[in-house]
Amino acid sequence: MSFRLRVLALLALIALTATGATAWLTLRQASRQVQESVTAGRKDVQRITDVLRSYGYQHGTWEGVAPTVRRLAQDTGQRIRVTTETDVLLADSDALAGRTPRATGGQPPVLVDPRPRLRLPETPVKRALAKRTVAAIAEYRSAVAYASCLTRAGAKVAARPGDTGVPEVSAVGRPPAQCVEQDPGTDPRAGQDVTAVSRCDDEQQLATCLQRVFTERTATLAPPRLQVGLGFRGEAPAGLAAAPTVAVASGVALVAVLGALLLSRAVLRPVRALTSAARDLGAGDLERRVPVSGRDEIADLGRAFNRMAHSLEAAEERQRRLTADIAHELRTPLANLRGYLEALRDGVVEPTPELLDSLHEEAMLQQRIVDDLQDLALAEAGALTYHRALVDLGEVLEADRTAHLAQADAAGVTLRTDVPQPVHVHADADRLRQVVGNLVGNALRATPPGGTVTLSANRLGGSAVLRGRDTGTGIPAEQLPHLFDRFWRADAARGRTTGGSGLGLAIARQIVTDHGGTIEVASSPGAGTTFTVTLAAAEGPG
Repeated sequence: MSFRLRVLALLALIALTATGATAWLTLRQASRQVQESVTAGRKDVQRITDVLRSYGYQHGTWEGVAPTVRRLAQDTGQRIRVTTETDVLLADSDALAGRTPRATGGQPPVLVDPRPRLRLPETPVKRALAKRTVAAIAEYRSAVAYASCLTRAGAKVAARPGDTGVPEVSAVGRPPAQCVEQDPGTDPRAGQDVTAVSRCDDEQQLATCLQRVFTERTATLAPPRLQVGLGFRGEAPAGLAAAPTVAVASGVALVAVLGALLLSRAVLRPVRALTSAARDLGAGDLERRVPVSGRDEIADLGRAFNRMAHSLEAAEERQRRLTADIAHELRTPLANLRGYLEALRDGVVEPTPELLDSLHEEAMLQQRIVDDLQDLALAEAGALTYHRALVDLGEVLEADRTAHLAQADAAGVTLRTDVPQPVHVHADADRLRQVVGNLVGNALRATPPGGTVTLSANRLGGSAVLRGRDTGTGIPAEQLPHLFDRFWRADAARGRTTGGSGLGLAIARQIVTDHGGTIEVASSPGAGTTFTVTLAAAEGPG
């Protein structure tokens, strides 16, 4: 099956899944809307009961409540039927709207009690609370009588909670002449109220008892509790519309199919380009690249391919350069050896001890180049053998200083070590000496007579830092990036005899890398050079 067909089949499956998921989500959303509608209904119920309770609290009577019921029914869309606990009808929104009252629904009526809740101070003195309760009873009786009178007279009533929770009633504007506030102190029932309050002896339930007495003593004058019936029998629940769900599902399916076509086209074009470039790359055209645009996964694939092609091209170039360098390094000395051997064979040159020593030295130089190449190849292939153990860097530096001391004395250079405290690492001691020996040899060759080469080691946190610092000629900044390249020498005039094989730093870097460390160089012409090797520190013995 072609890639296009596989993509289409995959996206068709996605489309079907998306369609089903969309239908499910749509139904779920509709169900959520129904739940929100129910929640809104609860809020309407709360609003209706709050308004009715506020009306009874403010007016002290249920007379004139019909306009309020009509307004609530219009605002909430609810059918409202208001009766007292004794089933006396006060208002019905159906009748107020001019229609035949419908039977109420199956849900129980909501009770509305307009009487206030007492606000008693937080004090353990029973006598003070009882006195406050008696006063509140008298105040409420007076307030209810005054509010009822204002309501019947058609005056606009205002009420606000007092300190005890009892409403403080006043008329908006001039009060009618027939309505006079009753003085709580002249109420003949005050003595009975005191007697009733005195029955509250339980200090833990004192507040509850006082509230109960307040309710009982004000029951005859306060507005009766209401029973509020909402809705009507046979009211249809909120339904779910199927048309929006079908429309959304169809739209998603259409968009998914169109997206599949566009996606297959967008994917196949760069895939074809990658296929062609890979074919050319396999045929040997390492300069082939693919055009890349965008930041999506296909673009990332194209950039990865280009990086791979660049790496292959660079590796091929390094391989050619390495072959040329090896040929250059070996051709001239081998030609010299061959010339001298042929001259010795033909009797043109006498086999003097000096000539034989020179030929032997030349052969040893070639052997060293071959050995260095073998070490570098093994190190880069990860096949170089390491015998790791706990190593004291101070001992490594001192061993290299001793080994190069004769060379330093001959060059007139001071070679010293600086290790203020023991520094240990887990490493191959011989390989570390090889790294340090290469750094010391280069430093001695670059330092003029009278100069100094210093080998130091210290510990910084969890790292062991080894430095080789000289006061030599230094290296120009533009040459530093090539310092670890194979067969590269900072001084082009230096040959194999004065400048080494050109492989030592490359081998040193690979050894340090295999030990999980880093090697860096800092240098300025005329100010000397510093090589810094950083390894993971280890705890010393004991």
